Formats: sequence, structure tokens, C-alpha cells
Amino acid sequence: MTNPAGPPPTGGDGEPRRLKLLAVTACPTGIAHTYMAAEKLAQAAESRGIEMKVETQGSIGAENVLTDNDVSTADGIIVAADKDVDLTRFVGKRVLTVGVAEGIRHPERLIERVRSAPVHAAGSDRPPVEGGKERSVGYKALMNGVSYMIPFVVVGGLLIAISLSLGGHTDPSGGLVIPKDSFWMDVNNIGVIGFTLMVPILSGYIAYAVGDRPALVPGMIGGWIANTGSLYDSKAGAGFIGAIVTGFLAGYLVLWIKKVKVPRFVQPIMPIIVIPIVATTALGLFFIYVIGKPISWVFEHLTSWLSGMTGTSAILLGAILGLMIAFDMGGPVNKTAFLFGTGLIATGNQTVMGMCAAAIPVMPLGQGLATLIRRRLYTEQERETGLAALFMGCFGISEGAIPFAAARPAQVIPANMLGGAVAGAIAGVAGVEDAVPHGGPIVAVLGAVSGVPMFFVAVVVGSVATALTTVALVDIGERRRRGGGAPVAGVGAGGPESKPEPEPAPVGVGGRGAPGADTAVARQAVVVSSPGAGVEPVEAGGSGEGVLSGYLTEETVKVRLDARDKEGAIREMAELLARAGEVTDVEELVATALRREAQGTTGLGEEIAIPHAKTDAVTAPVVGFARSAEGVEWGSLDGTKARLVFMIAVPEAAAGDEHLRILALLSRKLMDPGFRERLTAAPDAGAVLGVLREIR
Repeated sequence: MTNPAGPPPTGGDGEPRRLKLLAVTACPTGIAHTYMAAEKLAQAAESRGIEMKVETQGSIGAENVLTDNDVSTADGIIVAADKDVDLTRFVGKRVLTVGVAEGIRHPERLIERVRSAPVHAAGSDRPPVEGGKERSVGYKALMNGVSYMIPFVVVGGLLIAISLSLGGHTDPSGGLVIPKDSFWMDVNNIGVIGFTLMVPILSGYIAYAVGDRPALVPGMIGGWIANTGSLYDSKAGAGFIGAIVTGFLAGYLVLWIKKVKVPRFVQPIMPIIVIPIVATTALGLFFIYVIGKPISWVFEHLTSWLSGMTGTSAILLGAILGLMIAFDMGGPVNKTAFLFGTGLIATGNQTVMGMCAAAIPVMPLGQGLATLIRRRLYTEQERETGLAALFMGCFGISEGAIPFAAARPAQVIPANMLGGAVAGAIAGVAGVEDAVPHGGPIVAVLGAVSGVPMFFVAVVVGSVATALTTVALVDIGERRRRGGGAPVAGVGAGGPESKPEPEPAPVGVGGRGAPGADTAVARQAVVVSSPGAGVEPVEAGGSGEGVLSGYLTEETVKVRLDARDKEGAIREMAELLARAGEVTDVEELVATALRREAQGTTGLGEEIAIPHAKTDAVTAPVVGFARSAEGVEWGSLDGTKARLVFMIAVPEAAAGDEHLRILALLSRKLMDPGFRERLTAAPDAGAVLGVLREIR
């Protein structure tokens, strides 16, 4: 019986040589698990006399990068990752692909398995990930597209808004008009380019996430076709919804083409010539001749249907127009309602356009308002996008809400439609009129709207309805996903998925108002704790010298953690950090740390947890440490409770990636059992610092 792993490697003289393996580790957040898996694999290899080099793809970039020479001399490659890793450099080598958790839990098993792993071939599909819990391909692909689209929405929308506000004027025949050949027309044109690219970018990067680089071209061109209605006899393109469709179609079409067997001499040109051309042509023709026709048909019949409703109740017509305006924010349904209102202006009926004008800004204003009402629901990127959406809403650019709708369509689109319907109905019953084919507060400010007070009432009420409904639907969705339980505070979606945190209770230490505290004075006291006594300030008689670049001192060490659950532990750690005088808002620090937990547990296994947060709730980097005698359930990869808890907090504007370096050092050092034993046995805060000084 032959050995499936093959004969042992030999050197140039025919003598057995030392086995050489490579590894790549990566997790979605690119922080602790990435480095823990690397350290575990390296330790397991060293214990077996195996040479191993591990590349870590963390948030601070790729480190210990594998060179071509490394790959050419390797006997196998272990990829322990929960995100996409480029495997093309490993063609011809045995590659074992697993989740990052497997690299932490079973490094020895992976080293044994990689010797019989399949050889990675050029143009082959990515091997299925074994082990680890991943989000679905569809979810990750959608988030990938949204993240690349957001800058185009923001830049394009803001430039258009600025050009309209500073260089535009009302014209009954053309809406808000910017003089041709003017400076502001050039600014407007640049913004239009950004908006034009927005939809293809969304489609292209969805396709890229599904089918890799060969899918990027068909995805982008497919998105452009979807957004260009004239190609399939439609007065409006399919908008961002069409882009999502073309993105997934392109991605999966490329995956299907990759499975087609071709002669060996054709394989090198498949990903750069054959696949992009075939996929782009097939997708483009399919959209033009198959999907585009129904879109055009729906557009025409919606227009006819609306034309038959002009005698209907103004409230009902306004609500329907508001629903349509809010549904796809620039797509065919939105354009049907908008063009219907625009066409009636020439007949002297300006009330229909008044309904549309009131609904147009509701989506971006409502979503932007939601990011202000409940900041803890959103990531920092979403908050910034929310501010941009508020600005765009004021100028009637409904596309400002598209990033929110694309990321969470099940919650955002219904909320948008409710707010749009409310705004349209109020404008309809109040008889608001708009003399130009444009919407938003800008048209009222420039004098194109009659019934201005009720117009603003409609916009405000609709926007508030959208904001509150968005928050409520997100809460309900998260509660359902968690299987029921206490009300939740929301999610952050910029990123993969964020889990909500409970409403924080008021705290007395380091809460709002702490910014005035003098850091130097605060550091005159250190913290020492005794079992059951909590944390008490004492005179600074011990070592005032900090470790981990000075960010962790006796002030931020607690030898007994009182909390019994994760949320309580994070709050207790946040209050501990506040004693250093660098925390201005404990509640925000807690909320940010909990949002980070939702992206993936910071329970690293081996009875360790390292919660961390990047937030302006702290004015300088600070690190805390506490021990729990009973252990805290942290959702760790190995099922152990966390007994050694570090917390790292840095400001948003922290220079460089110092906190990531510290986290990586901690993660690696904590894999040493002897180090953990010494840390557990240290009797007081000073002794804990002495152990932590071993970290270099």
C-alpha cells in the first residue's frame, strides 16, 4: 500500500531533508485570530522538527510574506483563513484550505493532512473551506460591492449637490439649471461621472467577490448595461437593483465557465481573455434581450396605470408616488413616478410633481437621521456616509440612501417606502405644487414650490418615519436572528455583520463629562485589587512604569474581574480603562467594543479574550488587564471560558497601527502555556506587570 503523502522529501544528495511547509492565516477582522493561528501552526511545526514559514494577512497588512522561492521549495501550504486568499501563487503545490479556527484548534492535524492535500491547479476553483464558520458567499459578495460603491456615491452626490447649490437656478422648463460652460457645470459633470460609475462598481465588485478577477470585467460592463435603459428600449435603467442582479449573474457565470474542460494550451489565457470575453458577451446580450424587455414593459404599464389615477384621491396618489420614488432610488420604478410628475408640469398640473418632490429627499434624510438618532447601530464608515446622505437629501439626491439599502435591503427599503408614502400623502392632501422637475428642500429654498410650510412638514415627517422605522426593523431583525431575547440596540453593517448591544446603563466612572479630568493628576493613583474587594485606589508606591509601550500600567490592572457575562465584563473593563484618565465616554467605548464582538468573538481560546475598540471615546491608546476566577463565557473557538482578559482601546485618529502591533504581540505571546501560567499566578498588579514585560 502506498503512502498517500508521498515519499519523504530528499535533498540534492538523495538524503532525506527536513520537511518544509508554508502557511497563510487570515480572519475577517485581521487581528487576533490571524496571529493566534500563525503561532499555533509554528509551534506545532517546531515540535515536530518541521520547517514552517507563516504569512499573516492582518489589518496592518501582510507580514512575513511568502516569496516565490519559499513556494518553489515548499512541500505543502496550509491556508487557515476565513476570507479570500489568492491561491494562484501556489499552483502545482499541495494546498489545504481550512477556516482560521482550525489553525488554532488543530494545528497538528493540519500538518499531517497537508502532505496528502490535493495539488492546486491553474484556473481551478477555490477549494472549499473546511472548518470555521463563514458568512454566506452572497452576503460577503454584496458587502464587497457596497464597500467599493460608497465612495462613488459620496463623491458624486456631494459634487452634484455643491454645484446645484452654488451654481444652479430654477427654470420651469429644465428644473435646477447650471449655466453651460460655467465652472459649476464642470464640477457637476465630475459628480455625474462619479454617479455614473457607482452602479457598475457595485455590480463589478459583487462579481469579483463571487468569481474572482475574471468576473470583474463582465460584472462592471453588466452593471453599466443594467443602468443604461436606452440599450433595451427603456426610459430608465435598472439602477442599483439591476446592478446586484448583474453582479451575481456575472460571478456565477464565470464560476460555471471555469469548470469547462479546455486543452492545456488554452488554460493560461482563460482568465485574462476567454472567460472575460465570453462572460461579458453572454451577460450583456442576456440582459438586453431577456431581462431588459420586461423592465421596459413594466415601465410603460406603470406609466399608463398612473395616468389613469389622476382623478383619484390626492392622499392615495401621493402615497403611491411616494412608495415608488422610495423603492429603488433612481431605478425604473423611481423614474416612472418622477417622469410621470415631470410630464404633468407642462399640462399645468404641478401638484403631482409636488408629491414627488416631497418624497425624493426622504430616503437619504431618513437614513442619515437614523445614524444620528442611534449612533451605536452604525459603524464609523456608516456614520460618515449618513452625514453625506443628509447633505445629499437637502439637494434632492435620493441616491444618497443607496449604500444603506444595498447593505440591508430587508430593513431599509420598507422603511424608505413608508417615509416616502407619508411625505407624498401629506404633500398631496396639502396641495403642494412644484414648478420644476426636481425635489428636496433646495427647490423650496429657490422658490419653485408653493405651499412651502406644508412641503417642509411632509419632508420632515416622512424622514422621521423612515429613520424610526429603520431603527425598529433592524432591532426586530437582530432579535429574531439571536433567537429572541432582550431588546437590542442595533447592528453595524459596514462590514461583515455586527451584532447589537444592549442599552448601556449609566456609569459613574469615566462617563460623559470626564474630558475635563487631568490625566497627569489621574495617574497619581494606581489601582490594586484584592479578592472580593473590587478596585481601590492606593498611593503610587509600586512600579509606575507601564508595559506594552506604556499603555498598560498598574492603574489598568485588576486581579479579580467581578462580571459573570461578556457584556458585563466589557463594561467593567471599560470602567477600568477610564481610571487611566484617557476615556471620555465609557458608554461609547462599551458600545464600540460590543460592535466589534459582533463581527467575530475576541475570545481566542486557551481561556483568553482580547476585546478591543477604535473610538474617539478615548483620547490616547490604553490597555487594561483583568483575571476572572470563575471564567466568562466569551464564545471562544475552543469552548473555554475567558479567565485572562485584556482590553485595548485607541482613538479613531491614532497614528499608524500601533494598537494592531500590540494586539499581535499579545496574541502570539499568550500562546505560550508557561507565560499564561505565570500571568495567572501573579499575586498583584505589580507582579502582573512584571510578567507582561516579557512581551517584546
